[in-house]
Amino acid sequence: MTNNKRCQWADGDPLYIKYHDEEWGRRVTDDRTLFEFLTLESAQAGLSWITILKKREGYRRAFRGFDYKAVAEMTAEDEERLRQDKSIIRNRLKIHSAIVNARLFDDIVGEYGSFHAYIMSFMPGGRRIVNDIPTMADVPVSTPVSDAISKDMRRRGFKFFGTTICYSFLQATGFIDDHVNGCFCKGRI
Repeated sequence: MTNNKRCQWADGDPLYIKYHDEEWGRRVTDDRTLFEFLTLESAQAGLSWITILKKREGYRRAFRGFDYKAVAEMTAEDEERLRQDKSIIRNRLKIHSAIVNARLFDDIVGEYGSFHAYIMSFMPGGRRIVNDIPTMADVPVSTPVSDAISKDMRRRGFKFFGTTICYSFLQATGFIDDHVNGCFCKGRI
């Protein structure tokens, strides 16, 4: 018999189901994909994740396929053009922060060799965390790990990346596995 139980947040909307089943919590090591999630999680601040998922392709086009080096070269004219782009969240501060964050992301890659290596430097024992999550009510919104990463990133100048957004980023990219116990995705890398 196949276990098809999934985390409760993913029930209902087909986009959520696909995201949960195919992406959320899976290990990401590629810097371009990590930059994508950093950008999307930052854009999500104050909004629902489904709003961002529905605009994901727009973000992909607007932010040059999430090539952080190309985004880092974007200008004030690019920012103004993006403020008119209805396929993304047109918040001036969030658009600007994506460009600033790309520059800082590139700095971290230069310093650590990869953004993945940077994040792993904060992980206890250099390992991903698999949490015991009996119910969705047991999922934390932040931890000492997300506090430390967020604090360091803010010190470096990152925008829209507080500890709660950082924790969501860590969950989405598989640094932390917060699938509920019994979910068929639990423990999957």
